[in-house]
Amino acid sequence: QVQLVESGGGLVQAGGSLRLSCGASGITFRQYDMAWFRQAPGKEREFVAIIIWGGSTSYYADSVKGRFTASRDDATSTAYLQMNSLKAEDTAVYYCAARDGRNSMSIVRNEYHYWGQGTQVTVSS
Repeated sequence: QVQLVESGGGLVQAGGSLRLSCGASGITFRQYDMAWFRQAPGKEREFVAIIIWGGSTSYYADSVKGRFTASRDDATSTAYLQMNSLKAEDTAVYYCAARDGRNSMSIVRNEYHYWGQGTQVTVSS
């Protein structure tokens, strides 16, 4: 079965960095878009970043553009989210998600078939 397992979350001071990882199994990873979403307490889950299958194209939410970088390693079926210059408002549970990207791209939460369990990121100000 499909499994996405995130790691790398934690507590960091404002201005610091974290790198999240998402290991995938049960899918043909290289054919899947890998996206990152986050959910803060009391808020809806929102799009953060996506790295398209093929690995050369990525898109970001305006709130993280220039600070976060999505990447992937198809050889190890792992996606990454490098988060720099973290702010208190980045505090949330971060989820990776996978969607077959061969026909179209989407940043809509409900169009993603597979999800990780989430990892907590807390940024102290």
